[in-house]
Amino acid sequence: MATAETTPKQLGTPIILRKETNLWKDAYSRLIRNRAAVTGGILLLVLFVVYVFAPVIAIRSYEVQVSEDNNAMPQWLVALFPTTRGYARINNAYPMGADDLGRDVFSRVVYGTRISLTVAMVGPLIAMLIGTIYGSLAGFFGGKLDNLMMRFVDVMYAFPTLLLIILMMAFFRSSFAGIAEPGSFKYAMNQLDTRVGGLLFIFIGIGITSWMGMARLTRGQVLSLREKEFVEAARSVGASNLRIMFRHILPNAIGPLIVSETLAIPGYISYEAFLSFIGLGVNPPTPSWGMMIADGARVIRTYPHLALIPGVALALTMFAFNFVGDGLRDALDPRMKGTQ
Repeated sequence: MATAETTPKQLGTPIILRKETNLWKDAYSRLIRNRAAVTGGILLLVLFVVYVFAPVIAIRSYEVQVSEDNNAMPQWLVALFPTTRGYARINNAYPMGADDLGRDVFSRVVYGTRISLTVAMVGPLIAMLIGTIYGSLAGFFGGKLDNLMMRFVDVMYAFPTLLLIILMMAFFRSSFAGIAEPGSFKYAMNQLDTRVGGLLFIFIGIGITSWMGMARLTRGQVLSLREKEFVEAARSVGASNLRIMFRHILPNAIGPLIVSETLAIPGYISYEAFLSFIGLGVNPPTPSWGMMIADGARVIRTYPHLALIPGVALALTMFAFNFVGDGLRDALDPRMKGTQ
């Protein structure tokens, strides 16, 4: 005897249609509800606008020197630092004053944005490129290869990162300094470093020392995902290791990797600022906030704004990246769902 099929409607149960959720849309909705992350994102947007339109925003070129305007200060800065009233040169043509060489501080801060944001973009790319490939190979193949590769990471971790960068920067600068024959490798490296304002060796130094954490994180993610059912299903239908890695494992691991690198960006910026502060950073007259802080520190008692203004710019940039990184971590963490 045939029996009638029972439906939820016959049982009086209301039918609830659920909208299909999307990980990235769900994360975005949580992210925009995070006020600190939104504030940091707006600040970063402003900084990137300054980065792109620096020649338009800057009043003068960062390297122009007007000797008769050295240590000039606008009226609002003199009012803010009344101790400078007796010896400061009042000149409102410089909105943030001029340094001891007569260079416009505002224009140098604007162009300094390019240095810090370039490091903030290139540093994570280098770290993710090296660390993701290295950690993926170690985690996916495992065994003796994994053990050997991770022991090398442990050795790299044994060196203090900042000290290692300083040693490498000193080595690079001394090795490639001086006159080189055109067409030689030394000449090519010198030319490339000059064109990027002395950032080439900073990128190399940060890249060599910043990938270990990314490699460990990637390895852990790959070890966790390679035993999942969807990976076993891909293997059962004959998918190659390369396809499994790039089509199935890495897309599911990319969220924590992005969060980790976003949170690491302030560290890269501080490395560049410190290297410039001690004279191993960008080449003068290219402006860097770290170099400006170092120049201002020498006259901080008489002209404190020369160190405070680039210091505030550096701090705000690092805070912005920290806020965005924290927001991304909360947005991409499934455990935060329903708590915001």
